[in-house]
Amino acid sequence: MGRGTPVVTGAVRVLRAAVLPLALIGLTALAGVVLGRVYAGGLLTWLVVGAAAGSVLVSVAARRVPSWLVAPVSVAAMAGWTLWSLRLAATRAELPGGLLEVTADAARNGIPRLLTAMIPVEPTPDTVLVPVVAAWLAGLTGAEVALRTGRVLLGYLPAAGLYAAALYVVGPNAEPALGSTLAFVAVAALGLATPTRTAPGGGDPTAELTPRVRAAVRLRLATSAALGVALVVGLVALLGPVVAQHVDGRPVDPRRYVEPPQVQTLDENPLIRISGWALHPEQKLLDVSTQRPAAPPADAPPEADPAADATRSVRIRLAVLSDYDGVTWRVGATYRNAGRILPAATAARDSTVQTVRQQISVAELSGRLLPAVATPREVSGARVAYDPASGTLIRPEGLTPGLRYTVTSAEERPDSNLLASANVPAGDEVARVLRVADGVPDPMRRLATQLAEENGAPFARASAIEQFLAEHYRVVADAPSGHAYPNLGFFLFGPRNGGGQEGTSEQFAAAFAVLGRLSGLPTRVVVGFRTSGQGPVLAGDAYAWPEVLFDGLGWVSFDPLPRPDNEPRPVEEDFRPTPEDPPPSEAPAPTAEPSASPEPATAADAPPGNDGVSTPVLVAGGSASLLLVVGALLLTLLAMRRSLTRSRLVRGDPGQRIAGAWREVTDALRLAGRPVGDDLAATEIAGHARQTLADARLGRTGRGAVGDPGAVAPSGTAQADASSPAVDELAALLNQVGFAPGAATPDQAARAAEVATAYVTTLRSARPWWRRLLWSMHPTPRHHARRSPR
Repeated sequence: MGRGTPVVTGAVRVLRAAVLPLALIGLTALAGVVLGRVYAGGLLTWLVVGAAAGSVLVSVAARRVPSWLVAPVSVAAMAGWTLWSLRLAATRAELPGGLLEVTADAARNGIPRLLTAMIPVEPTPDTVLVPVVAAWLAGLTGAEVALRTGRVLLGYLPAAGLYAAALYVVGPNAEPALGSTLAFVAVAALGLATPTRTAPGGGDPTAELTPRVRAAVRLRLATSAALGVALVVGLVALLGPVVAQHVDGRPVDPRRYVEPPQVQTLDENPLIRISGWALHPEQKLLDVSTQRPAAPPADAPPEADPAADATRSVRIRLAVLSDYDGVTWRVGATYRNAGRILPAATAARDSTVQTVRQQISVAELSGRLLPAVATPREVSGARVAYDPASGTLIRPEGLTPGLRYTVTSAEERPDSNLLASANVPAGDEVARVLRVADGVPDPMRRLATQLAEENGAPFARASAIEQFLAEHYRVVADAPSGHAYPNLGFFLFGPRNGGGQEGTSEQFAAAFAVLGRLSGLPTRVVVGFRTSGQGPVLAGDAYAWPEVLFDGLGWVSFDPLPRPDNEPRPVEEDFRPTPEDPPPSEAPAPTAEPSASPEPATAADAPPGNDGVSTPVLVAGGSASLLLVVGALLLTLLAMRRSLTRSRLVRGDPGQRIAGAWREVTDALRLAGRPVGDDLAATEIAGHARQTLADARLGRTGRGAVGDPGAVAPSGTAQADASSPAVDELAALLNQVGFAPGAATPDQAARAAEVATAYVTTLRSARPWWRRLLWSMHPTPRHHARRSPR
C-alpha cells in the first residue's frame, strides 16, 4: 500500500488541476449553447465548444512557456480553427467562392449580418466568425488569468461577459435560458470549490508554522470568507428585487438598432419598370428551368386561380407592393439576412401546397430583387435577405449577369369551390392593404360603388372589377408609365382618341387594386414574369397582376387584362358618371286642347279704338322687354364672372389662391379655343399657354386641345416675346402647392394673381373685337368651375 499512495496522490493532484480548465471550457462553451438557440442546427454550438476547448488547452500546454509567448501561439491556433470553421460553414451552406474571398466577406460583414439575420440563423461564414473568435479570446484570457496568476474569479469574467453578450444577442427570439444559466452557476461554483494548489507532500500548508502564526492565518482566512459571504448576501438582497422585477419582462432585441438590408429606389417601386420592359420585349432577363409535379395530387381542388390560363404558365414573382399613397405603389418590406432554409409560413387553411423547384440564371435583370415562384422555402447558390410578410427575396450585393441560384418554393392553390362564399378579413391586421389614400377622383369612387352595389359577395365584387377592366380597356405597349390618381383617372375615363382607356399591365393592376380597396377588398399589386417555366425569360414576359386576400384561402390572383382579339366596349355603355349638380326639372308643356275655340270677330263688328293695343305697339314693347332681359342676363353673367375671379384670386389661403390663379389661365385658354387636357403636367400647360399667346399675336386661329389628334398644331417656332406673362413661374408655384401643401406664402399668392391677370389681359387683347366683348360674359368658366374644381 506504501507504493500505491504516491500514485493515488498524483492522480488526485491531476484531477484537481484539471477541474479549473474544464470549468473554464464549460463556462465558455455554455455561451455557445445559449447563442445556438437562434441558429439552425447545432454547427455553431460545436464550433464554439471547439474554440473554448482549444483556447484553454493551448494555455494549459504552454503554462511553462513564458507568458509573452503564449498569446502569439494561441492566436495562431485560433486562426487555424477559425479558417477551418469558415470553410466548413461555407461548404454546408453551399456558398460559392474561395476561402480567401469568403473570409474577407465574413470579416467585413460579420457583425451587421449577425444582427440583421433572420431567425433561425443559418451557420454561414459571416454568422459564425464573430462567435468563434470571441469564444477563443474569452477562453485564452480566462485561462491565462485563472491558471497563471491563480485569480479564479477574475478569470471567470471573460466567460461571464461572453455569456451575457450571447443572452443579449438572442434577446426575445428564444425561450428563457434558465437551464443554461443554472449550469453556468454550478460549473463556476465547482471551479471555485476545488483547490488548485496543495502543500508539498499533500499535507496541511500551515503545518510547519508556529501555533500563533497558524491561528492568525486561519483567522484571517475565516474573516475574509465571512466578509465575502456577507458581500454576496448583501448584493443578493440589494439586486434581488430589481432582478425579480425583470424576470417576466421581454428582453430588448438588439436587431432593432441595426438597419436591415435596403433595396434601391428602382426596386422599391418596380411597377414603373413595366412600361420600359414593354418597349424592349426581346431583352433577355433570365434563364429558368422549372421542376414541378407532372399532375396535381388526386385530392387537390380544381384550379382556383382566376388568372390561370390553359397552359398553366408559371408566374415568377419579383416584388409585392402593398403600400399606396395615391401617387406610388411601394414594396415597404423589411428584409433580414437569411440562410438557405427560410422560415416556413403557415399555409392557408383551404389551399393545396405544391412544391416547385427552379434553377435561375440572371442575364440582364438589374437591381437587388431576386425572382422566385411564391413562396420560397429554400435558396442555394446566392446570399439572400428575406421579407416574411410578402415572401420576397433580395440579394443585398445586387444582381450580376451570370448569377445562378436554385430556389424551392411552396406554391399555394386555393380551393375554387370556396371562393364564391369566402369572406375577406378586416381589422388592424389588414389595414395596410385596405388603406385608401386621400384624393380619390369622384368618377373612380362612383365606379367602385356601382360595381360593389351590383355584386354583394367579395369574390363577386373582385370578379366584376376584373371583368369590367378586361371588357372596356386596351393593352398597348407604348403607354406611358404612371399609376397616381390622375393617371388612373385618365386611364379609366379619358377619351379614347386622346390616349385614354388604354395602358400596360401597370395601369390594369393598379386600377384593380384601387377599385378593390374602394369596394372593401384587401388588395395588393405583384410585379413579376409570366413564362412557360423553361428557357429564357424576356422583358416582354414582365407584367403586373393584382391579388385579393380571402379568409382561409390566402392571396388569390386576378388577371384584369383583356383577352386576345377582344375588342373593348366603350366605357360609356356601362358607366355614366352621375352629374354632381343635377339639371333643374322643367315643367311639362300642357297637352290638353281647349274645349271650345272662340269665334273669330270680324273687323266690322269691333268698335274702333277699343279693340286693345295695336300691333306696332306690341312689337315695340316686346322688343324692348327682350332687350332688357338679354341685358340683365349679360350683366348677371359679367357680375358672376368677376365674382368668380375675385373669389379665386383673393379669398382662401395662399395655396387656394395660387390654384385659383392657375384656373384663370386654363379658363382663358378654353375661351381662346385652345383647351388643355387634365392629364398634362403644369409645365406642359405653361408651354402650351406661351404658344397660344404667340399664335394669337400672329393672328392664328387654329383650335383644338393639347394632346387631341384632331387639334391644329401650330406651325413655325413662334414664341411669345419678353413681355409675355411668366406662366412658367405660375406653374412652378402650382407644383409647390401640390407637392408641399402649406408652404406657399401670401407674397407668392399675390404674385400668382398678378401673373394670371397679366396673362388673361394680354391674351384677351389679342382676340378680335367681337370676341373681346363676349370674353367677360362667356358662361364656360363658371360652368367648368361647377363641374370640375381642378
